[in-house]
Amino acid sequence: MLSYRHAFHAGNFADVFKHITLTLLLRAIMRKEKPFFYLETHAGAGMYDLRSDTAKKTAEYVNGIGRLWDCCNAPAEVSDYLSVIRHFNPNGLPHHYPGSPAITHHLLRPRDRMVLCELHGSEVPHLTTLFKGDRRVQIQHQDGYKGLAAYLPPKERRGLVLIDPSYEVKDEYSQVVKAIKEAHRRWASGTYAIWYPLLKSRGMEPFDSMFQQSSIRKILRAEMVVDKDAPGMQGSGMIIINPPWLLKESLESLLPWLTSTLGAKDEHCRIDWLVEE
Repeated sequence: MLSYRHAFHAGNFADVFKHITLTLLLRAIMRKEKPFFYLETHAGAGMYDLRSDTAKKTAEYVNGIGRLWDCCNAPAEVSDYLSVIRHFNPNGLPHHYPGSPAITHHLLRPRDRMVLCELHGSEVPHLTTLFKGDRRVQIQHQDGYKGLAAYLPPKERRGLVLIDPSYEVKDEYSQVVKAIKEAHRRWASGTYAIWYPLLKSRGMEPFDSMFQQSSIRKILRAEMVVDKDAPGMQGSGMIIINPPWLLKESLESLLPWLTSTLGAKDEHCRIDWLVEE
C-alpha cells in the first residue's frame, strides 16, 4: 500500500495533464476576490528533482514536461502552466518538477489557505521543509480520505479538493467514489478534481458507472490516451465535480493539442459530461 513513490513518475504526461487542469481550476477560482480553501488528499513530497537517480531510472519526464519545455506554439492555458513550472527552474532547464502542492502554493494569495494530507512518513518531512513558516499551509500526516471528513466543509465555503491516489490498492476506485459521496454530502458546492490512470488491465472506464449511479450531478470527464498499445498506463483522466464556468470549453480547446504533442501512438482525447446538471 505504501510502496508507491511519485518521484519515479514526476513530470510525465499524466502529471502534465493533471497540473494543467489544476492550474485552470485555480485560475478560475481566483477570479473572485473572496478567499478559497484547497485540500489535497495524497500530497506526496511536493517537489521532485528530475536529475535524481530515481527520476532518471524511468525518465518518464522526457515524454512529459520534456516535450513541452521548448514549445513556442502552446495554447495560452498551457503557457500559463509552463510559466509556473519555469518559476521553479530559473536556470532555464527543467531540473525541478513541482507537485500539486507546490503549484498551488505558488498561486496562493495571502488570504487563501491549504491543507495537505500525506500518509507516507518519508514524504511528510519534504512537505514540512518546503512550506516551513507559511501559516497558510497545514500539513497532516494522515489518511487523506479521513482528511475529507476532518476538513470539510471549510470556513471559506468555496474551494477545491484534489484527490490523486496511486491506485495500487485493488478497491481504490470504489474507495474514491465512497469518499467523494460523503464529502459531497458535507460540502455540495465545492469543486472536486479526481485524477485516475487509464490502464488496459483495468478497463478504460473505471469510474463511469459508479459516478453515474451516485446522486452527484454536474460531473465533467476529461481524458487523454497517448499510446493505446502501452503495456502499462496508456493515458489518464480527470473527473471534475462542479467545474468552474468555461472549464469544459478550455479543455476542449487545449486537450487535442496536448494529446497530440505528448502522444506516441494512436492518441485521442475526450471531454464530456459524465453526469449533467
